[in-house]
Amino acid sequence: MYSPWTDTVRNAVARGLDVRRVRVVSEPVSDYIRFEHAVTERVNVAGGERIRWLSRARTWDLLLPGCDLWLVDDETALFYFFAPDGEPVGSQASTHPAIVSRCVDAVAAAWGRGIDHADYRP
Repeated sequence: MYSPWTDTVRNAVARGLDVRRVRVVSEPVSDYIRFEHAVTERVNVAGGERIRWLSRARTWDLLLPGCDLWLVDDETALFYFFAPDGEPVGSQASTHPAIVSRCVDAVAAAWGRGIDHADYRP
């Protein structure tokens, strides 16, 4: 089920790209987050993705968007929106320098505060 993602990350890392993800979570974590943490090693980390976990309580002063965010080469911000049941409902991309810059800064700050996957205990 997850092998296409793992393969995509593995190929990106082989080309020299740094693939990182900060998972911002509410604590105490839900059963779903415990499941997500459990599969992260064999899905994300196995492909070469670096994962950090960050308690939502530690993000109060960061300008993070309220949706999933991907940065592409620090030039494009991709925002993804999901319904409460987890189904995707849309996306929006921005190359506006001010928006991308704010996202780059926020993600860098979140990364710095995050706990490495190997050390995070949900």
